[in-house]
Amino acid sequence: MKKILLFIAILVTSLGATAEELMSPNRQFVLNTYCKDGIPYYTLSYKGRVVIHQSRLGMDIKNEGGMKDNMELQSVERQSKDETWNTVWGEQSAVRNNYNEMLVHFYQPSSTRQLDVRFRLFDDGLGFRYEFPEQQTLRKFVLKNELTEFNLGFDYTAFALPGDYDTQEFTYTTARLTQLRTEFTKQSLAHKGYEGKAEGDLVVQTPLMLKGNGLYINIHEAALVDYACMELDLDDRNLVLTSNLVPDKQGDKGYLLPFCTSPWRTVIVSDDARDILASRLILNLNEPCKIADTSWIKPMKFVGVWWEMFNGSGMSWSYADAPFAKPGITDYTKLKPHGHHAANTANVKRYIDFAAKHGIEGVLVEGWNEGWEDWESYWRNRHFRFDRAYPDFDVDGLHKYAASKGVQLVMHHETSANAADYDVQLDRALQFMVDNGYHAVKTGYVGQVIPRSENHSSQWMVNHYLHVAERAADYKVMVDSHEAVRPTGLCRTWPNWLAQESARGTEFEAMGGNPVDHTTILPFTRLMGGPMDYTPGIFQTDLSYYKGSNHGKARTTLCRQLALYLTMYSPMQMVADVPESYERFADAFEFIKQVPVDWDHSQYLEAEPGDYITVARCAKHTGDWYVGSTVDENGHRSVLKLNFLEPHTQYIATVYADAKDANWDTNPQAYIIKRGVVDAKSVVDITSASGGGFAISIVKASKADVKGMKALPRRIN
Repeated sequence: MKKILLFIAILVTSLGATAEELMSPNRQFVLNTYCKDGIPYYTLSYKGRVVIHQSRLGMDIKNEGGMKDNMELQSVERQSKDETWNTVWGEQSAVRNNYNEMLVHFYQPSSTRQLDVRFRLFDDGLGFRYEFPEQQTLRKFVLKNELTEFNLGFDYTAFALPGDYDTQEFTYTTARLTQLRTEFTKQSLAHKGYEGKAEGDLVVQTPLMLKGNGLYINIHEAALVDYACMELDLDDRNLVLTSNLVPDKQGDKGYLLPFCTSPWRTVIVSDDARDILASRLILNLNEPCKIADTSWIKPMKFVGVWWEMFNGSGMSWSYADAPFAKPGITDYTKLKPHGHHAANTANVKRYIDFAAKHGIEGVLVEGWNEGWEDWESYWRNRHFRFDRAYPDFDVDGLHKYAASKGVQLVMHHETSANAADYDVQLDRALQFMVDNGYHAVKTGYVGQVIPRSENHSSQWMVNHYLHVAERAADYKVMVDSHEAVRPTGLCRTWPNWLAQESARGTEFEAMGGNPVDHTTILPFTRLMGGPMDYTPGIFQTDLSYYKGSNHGKARTTLCRQLALYLTMYSPMQMVADVPESYERFADAFEFIKQVPVDWDHSQYLEAEPGDYITVARCAKHTGDWYVGSTVDENGHRSVLKLNFLEPHTQYIATVYADAKDANWDTNPQAYIIKRGVVDAKSVVDITSASGGGFAISIVKASKADVKGMKALPRRIN
């Protein structure tokens, strides 16, 4: 630490500038900010190592120059906070928010404009944002560029997505920063093409995960509100990342009025990969909950009329072969049904019965409403009606039937990215939900955005997604959004926004497949901003089983599908396979039935991005623990100490592990189940197969419960 402080002091002296310094509460992070030749900069170090070298700050304003040069560091305000707040739901029930803060006022004498930068240093990293105070010389403005840099100074291994303004549904490329240019083509783009290629020479998306030089670094943003999503230009020669805000199709990157702020730019750093996954820095940078009464927000598992439209069995979202049908105008009762519509009353009742039998709270129904006959057309100004059902879907009857079984139906609002029309219909759609007993909605934004001037992650669309969550809260409706901008911790502020997709999920296992290491990367990237509706639980992984059009394979063992309920955190977890698959593997299905979705505590036991993740979670209000592990194509041996358990307490552990001959490709459904007594002194040794994993339930037991039961063997497989 002394060496790094001396280095910074020498650097700043050589620049002829006065630096303002900020330390984290544990003094392991040191931030400095200063002006050199009129340009604002910052640096960041961790445990004596420079993590972010001299990096530029500033804003460029369209047609008006900007606040990027001829600047002076005028003054500084400091404060600290150490508090604990309670989550509505989450990976833990209480979160500590402990930071030191420095608000730096930069001033531009030539324009008399002020630009403030607020830095917060936590024990796990840095958050900083721009603030535009009210001032006479800056009334309203259009952003041309944000000039924020992250000067890395090292050729880290990156886990990255190519820059795209409309999708995050690529596979991840794992490569050195200097190799990403060529490796994107071989890895990410080999699985999926661009939808809205980012402007720039070489662009990557956030969250960006880096490792190397003994460090793990995650770069993202928090509290994305009324601002464009940040991607990053990569200078792969000088190893510098620069903010690339998603523009609208006119090229404008934001329309702002003082007083306003940017989102927080976040840099999470550790020399232990587990600390990255355990960080709550992004949540802490978001505003507290704005919903006064949260009692109606209830995490849940749900089955759904969904996978049968992907697995090749021939079912469809649409009701008829009628591409010229107009939702709200066409009389669908006069159309001839094609006979493959999955969201029909009888089929939905089958899912309701299955959910009720197995204690699953909800049933999602996709394809229930008018409009699926030509839903991807970019030229339609109305794609769907969200209060008009197909003739074979009995809204009132299914509501009553589900209620009689103690099951709630989950609404589906696919918009075909026609956000403009969804805004028009939103209140009517939400009222229709309330009137018919729906308290959760899965929204979707597949396709090109309408308004046609916008991208999926531009400022207007960012505001739209948040507006939907806010308006849904007024109707006491929970939201699970798909194809929206990737999350930035806003679930703290609006906890009815329980989950998002915003990445390549399970559906792609039926469309060419996901790489075997995909689920060992996502928690370090996409999930850093918030929960993901990954839709796990696929037991029948070889889709040729259905003797239909799809002959693909999900790259996973059955046991890893169990583990994903722990490693891919979400308070809304889909039980994604068809009921028949669970009935064939009823003993393994017991874990999915039992595993909770809301937690008091979480501990990451093992982690290495791209290789393996093992997490233990304590169920809320019970003291029971659940462990899940997902691994890459190389497999992995886990030797776990159960010292996270309560001392002097006995538990019954049930282990679901890959069999010795299991393999995602050749033998994915080979598993073993072992049961026995454990306590805080127990050790469990489990080997996961290629593309495999394991899951464990550890339930508190009385002396009577364990009487006659043997200890769980140390070696499981």
